[in-house]
Amino acid sequence: MKRKTSRKKYYEKPLHLRRKDVKAHISKEVKEKLKINKRAVVLKKGDKVKVVRGSNKGKEGKIIRVSYVKRKIYIEGIAKQTSRGTEKPIPIEPSNVIITELNLDESRKKKLGMEG
Repeated sequence: MKRKTSRKKYYEKPLHLRRKDVKAHISKEVKEKLKINKRAVVLKKGDKVKVVRGSNKGKEGKIIRVSYVKRKIYIEGIAKQTSRGTEKPIPIEPSNVIITELNLDESRKKKLGMEG
């Protein structure tokens, strides 16, 4: 497959398939605690993450919004000041974070194989 075709498929991917692009690694502690065999999980609103790359490295917070269109996440407490003086959340690449706590609801427990 040509590079041109691969890039076209990536940028024209439908929204329901873009969800799979918004994944992040799970920390070792969470893996051991919940007995999860997966390396990465799709991010969801309410998950707690720690930034491991970039200018916000070391900051932790809850995910307040996940954008499947832009393939970015927005974290509570990581924002910039606008010219009008309001706080605006900064979009962060999902590959630059590690999940420190999962928001476990019934559907997610099933997907991770943690029924019960």
